[in-house]
Amino acid sequence: MLPPELLPLDAAWLVLTAGVTSLMTATLGIGGGVLLLVIMAQLVPIAALIPVHGLVQLGSNANRAIMTRQHIDWPLSRRFLIGAAVGAALASLLVIQLPLELIQLAVGSFILWMIWGPKPAAQSLSPLKTLLAGGVTTFFSMFVGATGPLVAAFVHRHSHDKMQTVATFATTMTGQHLLKGVVFSVVGFSFADWLPLIAAMILSGMLGTWIGLNLLHRVSSVWFNRLFRLVVTLLALRLLWQAGETLLPRLLQ
Repeated sequence: MLPPELLPLDAAWLVLTAGVTSLMTATLGIGGGVLLLVIMAQLVPIAALIPVHGLVQLGSNANRAIMTRQHIDWPLSRRFLIGAAVGAALASLLVIQLPLELIQLAVGSFILWMIWGPKPAAQSLSPLKTLLAGGVTTFFSMFVGATGPLVAAFVHRHSHDKMQTVATFATTMTGQHLLKGVVFSVVGFSFADWLPLIAAMILSGMLGTWIGLNLLHRVSSVWFNRLFRLVVTLLALRLLWQAGETLLPRLLQ
């Protein structure tokens, strides 16, 4: 059973894409969620895009968190998710959507600063800043869908090894997407028609995650960090490019 707006071939493509993007995230630590969102935006109605993407990512990240649970930084994750709950509550009170290009500009710029900007000697953020990171990224997530690069930049700030990075990132994103599903359910989005497709995409993502985590063990920490920084930077530049495509014509008018 598929939603009436979706063709069977499109659904099959989405299921395959969910597996490939989960493999990408499990191997590199980042990137799959944004890539999946871009592809889904071509096939899924706009009204369903963010909530459906969020539920698929909930399954994918939860599976990855379970598989890597012994490496999770739990104190960091707990602080982040407390802030995330506050951010989700605030987002649920808004009745208008913020301009997408402004959020893209802010998120892209912040990612580049977090990855390439000067880091404190302790290489970690204070508990208060961790709470704020959870709240702000979750708030943005309700409007743009894939704030994974921003959360990844925050996790990277704490200088974990590659397994801790993947595990902690998966845990924080699981909580964030769970909160997103709750918010969209409260505001009236019906997931019923989409559940079979979501379940198939999650199963595909589980297979991709398993393959990706096996590849991760074969990637050296040095190369992992280089690839991680490269992928996050490219995604941030992509956000800035998209914002510029919208804002520049307006400024030149």
